[in-house]
Amino acid sequence: MALRIDILLLGSRSHCLGRSPHGKMTGRSIPSDFVKNVLQNGIGRYVCQLQRLTVSFCKSHGDSRGARDFVENHMLDFTKKNPGTVVYLKPRRHRNPRLVAEYLNGRTETLNIRNMPQDEICKWVEHFRTRSGVQVVRLRKQWHTETPSIQGVWSPFTNRDSELNVTEFPDAELSKAISAPTATDRVLAMAREIGVKKHEPLSEKE
Repeated sequence: MALRIDILLLGSRSHCLGRSPHGKMTGRSIPSDFVKNVLQNGIGRYVCQLQRLTVSFCKSHGDSRGARDFVENHMLDFTKKNPGTVVYLKPRRHRNPRLVAEYLNGRTETLNIRNMPQDEICKWVEHFRTRSGVQVVRLRKQWHTETPSIQGVWSPFTNRDSELNVTEFPDAELSKAISAPTATDRVLAMAREIGVKKHEPLSEKE
């Protein structure tokens, strides 16, 4: 009876933690949020959110061969292209190699790169570099705005004359061709105006 009670308690606790009794993650355990950007980064100017990158590896163990190749062949190019990111090399004897990415918002991402080739490590470093540091969440919608418009979604007919609502088409007035001077005509007119000003006779005061 006691064993059965323990199993039931374990199942109820799993539901509270967001897991099913079978050990699988449920949808409620994944945090959800709207699409957003850190301080509107990239709209005016872009600031890389990756503050610090630490590469831990062993100098002799075979599991760190890919990490050593990355340090020898790609680390210098990465530091030249990203001067705003601090890179630390942390030799650790007989320890699994890993990448530790620290972002400006205080969050830290850790990745085990044991037996990982250098090309794959380059892809993960680029992934960390282009991330915002915000926790990966389940998106509630594919679009979101912080300041919704009271007029609704913009369309080509927004702010148009209200007479168009009762106009019967085709309309003769609206079907007229719009005649406007071309760019060539404007340039020629400006050239003529400048030429006339140059050849104007001097006045008596001048």
